[in-house]
Amino acid sequence: IETLAVINMLCLAFFFLCRPGEYTAPTGDNSPFRLAGVTFYVDQQRILAINATTNDLLRATFVTLTFTTQKNAVRGEVIGLGLSGDPFVCPVKATASRVQHLRDHNAPANTPLCTYYCNDKAHYVTPGDISTTLKSSVRALGSAIGFSSTEVSARSLCAAGAMALLCAHVDSDTIRLLGRWRSNEMLRYLTVQAQPIMRNFPSRMPAGGQHPLLP
Repeated sequence: IETLAVINMLCLAFFFLCRPGEYTAPTGDNSPFRLAGVTFYVDQQRILAINATTNDLLRATFVTLTFTTQKNAVRGEVIGLGLSGDPFVCPVKATASRVQHLRDHNAPANTPLCTYYCNDKAHYVTPGDISTTLKSSVRALGSAIGFSSTEVSARSLCAAGAMALLCAHVDSDTIRLLGRWRSNEMLRYLTVQAQPIMRNFPSRMPAGGQHPLLP
């Protein structure tokens, strides 16, 4: 149960470009997403998470999260994402899994999505849980990925999602909107070390360099 909760929250953080305070255990400074702020869509039908049936969650094609007191966001702003096409690594499927678990335990509407129940006792996915999982994954993958386990933490998922969008040729304005960046601070999270971005530049530069200069 705990492992599934961590995996679900990893997916949400990656796809929604979340900061730790938005998806891990609530503290004095953190205000994570809550059950009441989730809405699913089955085609064009809008279904609040607190009213969704198991069948609704299985058939959902789109999910939205509503920002309430999260930092770096406009209050009441709603951001939504569709299916990824992957049965596991998907924002809709991951959110549905969290909602199903909370509904199964009759969790109230203000329950954080990072909550999971063991023996009817509520626990939270913490930044430490996320960091531990990421570090273990990096160690398992080895040096081929280009960075070490010491370089990743719960804060890495926001940058990882932004880089994935950049490598998929999503324009920077859209990345900034999804990540709730209000300035060019987003550029701090992006890196030119990503091979998909840099690989084809050399073949394009000779033609691009053939241009006359104005006197």
